[in-house]
Amino acid sequence: MSQVVWQHYQISRADREQQNGHQGVVLWFTGLSGAGKSTVANALEQELVKRKVHSYLLDGDNVRHGLCADLGFSEADRSENIRRVGAVAGLMLDAGLVVLSAFISPYRAQRQAIKDSLPAGKFLEIYIATSLDVCEQRDVKGLYQKARRGEISHFTGISDPYEAPEQPDLTIDTAQQSLEQSVEQLIALLTEKGVLS
Repeated sequence: MSQVVWQHYQISRADREQQNGHQGVVLWFTGLSGAGKSTVANALEQELVKRKVHSYLLDGDNVRHGLCADLGFSEADRSENIRRVGAVAGLMLDAGLVVLSAFISPYRAQRQAIKDSLPAGKFLEIYIATSLDVCEQRDVKGLYQKARRGEISHFTGISDPYEAPEQPDLTIDTAQQSLEQSVEQLIALLTEKGVLS
């Protein structure tokens, strides 16, 4: 790809952050299906909007309607799905946004690759550590039942592994704390990291 050259602009991320009135950052919500990733991220975004923080929520199901509509659920396709989302999150970060990415993203190496692609300190890993038992009890989409019956192959937590973060920036168990408590913890983290004042 020697013919592809990165175009440098006169406006930087720092310029955009100054215009926005806050720093940009990527919060990467990872956990099993049904753990509460999208629910917690959505509640956080509502709080950020109240605080006039420029944000965007990238959700696993939603990106498969457009950006990743051509991908299936093989290991290669799932890796490509995460790679694309990481690239989009990086562009949104460059725009100075607080990016909320809610994806199972089961492999540590995938998450590390995204972290490594972003500027230092701009990737916060949020582990939604709700147990498999609770996720199966919720089974909001009926996916666990189908996976247990063998109707879905390569299902994370059942027939495919989930590699939990070893040193997440924040761990939340939605079975042990309320949505409000989860959002409070996230706001405290963003304040501690200097994203919010």
